[in-house]
Amino acid sequence: MGSSSRIFEYFVVCGLGPEIRSLDGAKGFLGPEEMYMPAFLDQYPPSNHGLYPPPPPQLPTCVLPAGVRIYSSGLNANDVSTYPRSYPIVLTEGDGSKIYVSCIAFRDPICEDITEAYQIPANSFADKCICLVSHAPSFQVLRDALEEIFVLCFSPAGCSKPLWDIISHMVSNVPLPTPGKNRVLFAIENCLLSAEAPPKEWLPHADHVYIPIIFSSGVDYIDAPTPYMMGLHSGVDTSTVTMDGVVVVDLEYNRITTSEEIPPIPETEHSFLRGEILKLLQPNVMGIDYMKINLGSMGDNSLRIGTKSWGQEHDFQLRLVFLRFFSQILSGYRNFIDNALPTGFNSQAFLKKRSRATNQPVESMSMIMQFLETQGFLDYLERCNNAEESGNNLLDKLQDATGRGQNPLTIFPSQSADPEIITIADPEAEGSEAGGRHCYKRFPANVRTEDQEEKRKSILALASGASKQVPSSPSIRINGGPKPESLSPRERAAERERMVLDIKGLWLRLLRLGATEDPLSSFEYGTILALIESDAEGIGGSGFVECIREHIHQGWQCRLTDEQFIAVKELLKTAITRASSRGDMATIRDALEVSAEMYRKDPNNVQDYVQRHLLSLSVWEELRFWDGYFEYLMENCSNKSANYVTLVTAQLIVMATHMAGLGLHDIDSWNMIEKIAERNNLGYKQLIKLRALLTHLQQLRIGYWGIATGKSQPLQSYAMASPRALDVTDESQQPAEASGLGRSWVHSMFSRDRSLRSTSFNRANDVNAVATTGKTDIAAAQKKTQTNMRTLRGHTGAITALHCVTRKEVWDLVGDREDAGFFISGSTDCTVKIWDPSLRGSELRATLKGHTRTIRAISSDRSKVVSGADDQSVIVWDKQTSKLLEELKGHDAAVSSVRMLSGERVLTASHDGTVKMWDVRTDTCVATVGRCQSAVLCMEYDDSTGILAAAGRDVYVLLNFDTVAHVWDIRSSKQMFKLQGHTKWIRSMRMTGETIITGSDDWTARVWSLNRGTCDAVLACHAGPILCVEYSPSDKGIITGSSDGLIRFWENEGGIKCVKNLTLHSASILSISAGDHWLGIGAADNSMSLFHRPQERFGGFSNAGSKVAGWQLYRTPQKTAAVVRCIASDLDRKRICSGGRNGLLRLWDATTSI
Repeated sequence: MGSSSRIFEYFVVCGLGPEIRSLDGAKGFLGPEEMYMPAFLDQYPPSNHGLYPPPPPQLPTCVLPAGVRIYSSGLNANDVSTYPRSYPIVLTEGDGSKIYVSCIAFRDPICEDITEAYQIPANSFADKCICLVSHAPSFQVLRDALEEIFVLCFSPAGCSKPLWDIISHMVSNVPLPTPGKNRVLFAIENCLLSAEAPPKEWLPHADHVYIPIIFSSGVDYIDAPTPYMMGLHSGVDTSTVTMDGVVVVDLEYNRITTSEEIPPIPETEHSFLRGEILKLLQPNVMGIDYMKINLGSMGDNSLRIGTKSWGQEHDFQLRLVFLRFFSQILSGYRNFIDNALPTGFNSQAFLKKRSRATNQPVESMSMIMQFLETQGFLDYLERCNNAEESGNNLLDKLQDATGRGQNPLTIFPSQSADPEIITIADPEAEGSEAGGRHCYKRFPANVRTEDQEEKRKSILALASGASKQVPSSPSIRINGGPKPESLSPRERAAERERMVLDIKGLWLRLLRLGATEDPLSSFEYGTILALIESDAEGIGGSGFVECIREHIHQGWQCRLTDEQFIAVKELLKTAITRASSRGDMATIRDALEVSAEMYRKDPNNVQDYVQRHLLSLSVWEELRFWDGYFEYLMENCSNKSANYVTLVTAQLIVMATHMAGLGLHDIDSWNMIEKIAERNNLGYKQLIKLRALLTHLQQLRIGYWGIATGKSQPLQSYAMASPRALDVTDESQQPAEASGLGRSWVHSMFSRDRSLRSTSFNRANDVNAVATTGKTDIAAAQKKTQTNMRTLRGHTGAITALHCVTRKEVWDLVGDREDAGFFISGSTDCTVKIWDPSLRGSELRATLKGHTRTIRAISSDRSKVVSGADDQSVIVWDKQTSKLLEELKGHDAAVSSVRMLSGERVLTASHDGTVKMWDVRTDTCVATVGRCQSAVLCMEYDDSTGILAAAGRDVYVLLNFDTVAHVWDIRSSKQMFKLQGHTKWIRSMRMTGETIITGSDDWTARVWSLNRGTCDAVLACHAGPILCVEYSPSDKGIITGSSDGLIRFWENEGGIKCVKNLTLHSASILSISAGDHWLGIGAADNSMSLFHRPQERFGGFSNAGSKVAGWQLYRTPQKTAAVVRCIASDLDRKRICSGGRNGLLRLWDATTSI
């Protein structure tokens, strides 16, 4: 949602929609004690406008977090719990912008058509919420306008115009006032309201996320990396959430818990803050969520006696209290600003001065120490150096006013100059007749379009039929009750024709959904699914399959998008399951055939057919079905004059292609084909050909898609190795890329063109000898797939750093180094641990203790381990004895990166903006080889050329934020380039040869030339910050991972372009590690994925020396119990290790040479 010149962007109504679902996903009305999912009911502007993007989809669950409850009564003047509630919400969008929402939740009568359709008791009420959405933090005018709309709706006097006309005029015409320059006056009926934005010199609003009560399904929001304040019901399960850096205030037991120790506030300032807040909040905070306006039917206890409702003045006073608090904490801080220091502030001198003034030791000021080290304080100091912002510094003004004994309010701009008044008039209101009043018993619905009305009626009609229908399936019939009376043949034919027409319209609309619309949550998908599930006669399922078949015969190319593919697959599964319970073999047969036609293509142009995703259905294991299908094929054969043996063989070929397409086990498929062939007196020569064909189809299928995973089956020794392991169960995975010969075979075998299948069968005869006589050699050449996964326990905090000791690091030229392949981990528990994967069961080799804060970086060489931490220190350890050798101190902030170099040197980077080189032998800093203007987050160094690159946080320069990647030649002590182009933080960096790759929070990655110091390419296809970049040495490509969950592969042939997108993960990509043949990716959705790059295809059907381009998915292991934080790879031994927030390391041994 972009910025707008209007103060109100949306008016939204949320509540109980026409499609009722419980919070658990169950459809229909389940009783008044159940909680139901809230939904969008109405909005203005309507959803089809083009001014700005729609409201966030999670808005209904945020404004009604507990769900929608159904009540037998509405507002009761004697029951405060029935009163409307008014409250604000602050949300954050993907681009970091804030959305401010004012809400009023109340009980509203349920519409009659909904109560009738779902058989809800008459005169029932349900929770409803009206909202005003804005990008401007004008909380007071949002609340005032919303309350006036609410009161006007339920006022006995009514309103002069339809309520939605008043709403549309307000949203469309009230502009966003200019801060400190003008004031906007507008009227809602007879109430005059004012909108005014405070000047820049005024107290700012907090920009953090605020949700009064988080909904249960959004409990994982607690792991969000941005500051927030959210309410959480005590009954919500948080056992799966990592409370890393979260402060929990338990209101029920009046206690505070946190994952990190909270330092105490100095006593003087603590007493001031506590006293001022208590004077302000008590008793004003009472009834803070009650509406300020009495509806007449509400009792006087809506606002407690002796209280004053919380208002804009209270907001201002509360913020002023905290400004005065920080003014006391930082008293005299300006005397200690020193731009010559890396941080720009002399913290030690400031603390000593404060110690003398307060008679308190410096050691007791841990809270102030930590505050001075925060990024927020460093940002504040940088803004102080800006001339424009320093003139508007309220903290400095308050300290000066306090020193002169003035009132703190004198620091704010005076109101001597009246702001310009902008009046928004409603011309239609002047001509409205006094007698034409509009009164409402419930909050009215906006005028619906014809499509919206038709959609609503269809949903309710379907719900009405489902609620009145008696289930007939044996699996759901209650107490063995009788089936409903079957339709007569004529009635069934008429009903089928009507339903097929309905489904056909829904099917065509499903295929026309836009790229941004989710078919699985669409009205069309839900209606088709309900027609299939609720139809006792089976007309819905057979009609859906018939609709697809007719569409194919009319020339449809059967191409589906990824989302449509999933929707069609699920609909066909449901139709086949329902048909199986009724014994409707005709529908199952038709579904089998159409599933072989419909496909999708992955980014490598590999076709993936719906049919292979139906393997989990048990009907395919029944010989009875295949017998019936064979009889059907024989009866409908177009060439019945052909030789009987040829005729039978042709139909068995068709069956074999479907069995292979489904992924049925080779032995099971052959047993059924052999029995049918023997019953029809097929000779042994034809049986041999059929067996060769079936085996060949299975080989090609596995080479094309991998081993089927829908059923448990043993691994067979086919001529082609599977590109996937057995534990890959996600049907959404991209299929492996096929060889040219394999792809042509698959296209011929799984095509509806019978001539292609016949040609393929003739070609199978030519390779029959190879498939039989070479069977022993092929089986011997096939390696057995073995995988192993271990969990390494030892850390008590989240893993924050992980390093693998490579052969290159320890100069392991002949493979005799014991420590090559060790993994070294660091954690929030302040320890470094060394792990030896070769010692199964006792992998922990040593624990190194010496740091006092979280470990952030690790490196090693032949004899030493070096680690950097948030305690600003770098420690060098002896790898053999685990003893602390040296502690290198000199950084003034957390250490973000370390690198062990040749010649007993260590390179370190820190948040203080410096890169230092140390001599371990003398325990001294040789030189500060690089200096940035702000924190260094990533560093790369080429020891062979002496080229150093570092980058990190953005810097405020000339009214713009600019992020620079610095490049130095440390051998000549010169800075080579400042690579300027990114506009936000640079999170990751890779240097290879004469090229540097950077990834940034500005949603782009850039490729830079070290020869020219210029940007060669901008990679801008992600929809979120790029958190990791990697260079693939095998194909000289680039891999990027972002917070949008996408992994993108780029190649540089005639210009850099994206050649593959992968959507395996549902959360931010945190790390990428690539080698010649292996690739490990870790994401924040508790998972990681392994890819490999085979050099050749196995088996006799691949061309000699053929190469397979691109990375192929090898395995996506089961998710861990905590978010993956970091990954390290030992590519020589094919081991990959990941570290999670739960303190566990997971080690995979990929022992098969692919």
